[in-house]
Order: sequence, then C-alpha cells, then structure tokens
Amino acid sequence: MRKRKVYGFVALLLVLGVYGYEHFLNQKEVTELVQEGERVKSDTRTFFLPTSTTGQVVHHNGYSLSYSEPHEQAEWVAYELKKSHLSRSKFERPYFEVDQAVKTGAASWRNYKNSGYDRGHLVPAGDKNYSKEAHDETFLTSNISPQVHDFNSGIWNDLEQQVRRWAKKYDGVFVVTGGVLKGDMETIGNEKVAVPNQFYKVLFDATHNKMIAFLMPHKDSNEPLYNFVVPVDSVEVLTGIDFFPALEDSLEDRLEASADYKGWKFN
Repeated sequence: MRKRKVYGFVALLLVLGVYGYEHFLNQKEVTELVQEGERVKSDTRTFFLPTSTTGQVVHHNGYSLSYSEPHEQAEWVAYELKKSHLSRSKFERPYFEVDQAVKTGAASWRNYKNSGYDRGHLVPAGDKNYSKEAHDETFLTSNISPQVHDFNSGIWNDLEQQVRRWAKKYDGVFVVTGGVLKGDMETIGNEKVAVPNQFYKVLFDATHNKMIAFLMPHKDSNEPLYNFVVPVDSVEVLTGIDFFPALEDSLEDRLEASADYKGWKFN
C-alpha cells in the first residue's frame, strides 16, 4: 500500500512537472512574440507612423498598428503600399488567429461569431498578395474591426480598390486606417469589442507631397467616394491621433488643413 502511495505521488509530481514545463514554454513563446512585435522591422518606415494614444505599438512584417485594449482593436494600422506590392496572386484564406504580439492580449475572433458583423480587415488582404506570409499576417485579430457586411463589401471595399489604383498610379502611398474609437459604441462578444460608428483612411503620397483623408459613417452608401473627403485635421480632432508628426511642420500644416482632392484622380 505504501509503495502504491509513493508511486502515485511520484506520478503526480511528473504530471505537474510536465504541465509546469509546458506552461513555462508557452509563456516564454508569448514573451518572445511580444518582444518581436515591439521591434521595428527593417522595411518599416517609422518616419511616417502616427502617434499612439494607447502606448502599445506593434510592428509586424507588413504593417504596424497601435492597439487599444479598452476597445479590443487597433486604433490605427499603418503601412506603405507600393506599386510592386500589387499582385493578383490568390492565396488560400487562413483562419483568424489571436495576435500574440499584443502584450495586453488581443481579442479573440470568437467575439464576432453570431454577432451580425463581419471581421472587417483594416489592412486589406488584397494589399498584401505579394507573399503568403504578408497575406496571412492580415488575418491576425489585431487587424480586424466589426463591420456591417454591406459596408465592408460595399463603399469600404470601393475605397480599398481605389487606394490600390492610386498606389499603382503614384508608385506607392502611405496608408493609415482605423475606426473612430470615441463616443457611445455598441460592443460584441465576451471581450466587449467596440463597434465604431465611423471609419477613416488617411493617405500620403510622399513623392508628390499630397495627402487625402476619408471619413465614412459605418453604413453602406451609393455616394461617390469624394463626398467622404475631409481635412486630415478633422480626423485628428476626432481621434486624438497625429498622423504624420515627423513631417516638416509647415508642410504638415498645409497638407492636413486641406480637403482639396483635385490632385487625386478618382476612377
């Protein structure tokens, strides 16, 4: 009987040891992923990154983001869309994965299940078809926001396609996108992911020194895209974000105050 107890105790210690070691490895992996996310990647143009109101900026290979823990989504995502990035490659759509590089913990995709909202990409997968790694990286949960399907597949999709045409025409644009995380917002899921009432997109063509911003209510529309053009300044006031703080002040002030879209050809 005494031997059985000893054997049982030893077995219990082994189980606890294995569990503890696996937990240690998991925690070590998460720590390494967070540290990797904090590291600026070689192809990231930090010169053009916005300010973060949350203090939590994550750098992936194809884009950077500022994560808002209270709203369980990015307040902005930012990346350069080059002409060379545009590709017609068709990669298999992966499953959404929780972004382990977010140190406060990114929301799970399960919050969206049966919510009535799409898992709306902030960085479109279509902007990252130049490699499978870049494409799959857009399916991290830090890169999605709840969107009404008709908006996601309608006017918002139209804007994303227009941005790709501009990237081709002007040989690259810098893109900043997010939901306006202010005011009274519905939430979904156990983690209370906020549903923005408005979405914005700010573009900068560094070659020709021109800028344009769009602010859209979260609903589909048949209006032309230029009806949603607003001064960048107005989006900054709404969000509290300084979009291009590294620009020379006089140039930044001039570009961000204007809602003139004549320099951008819509097609």
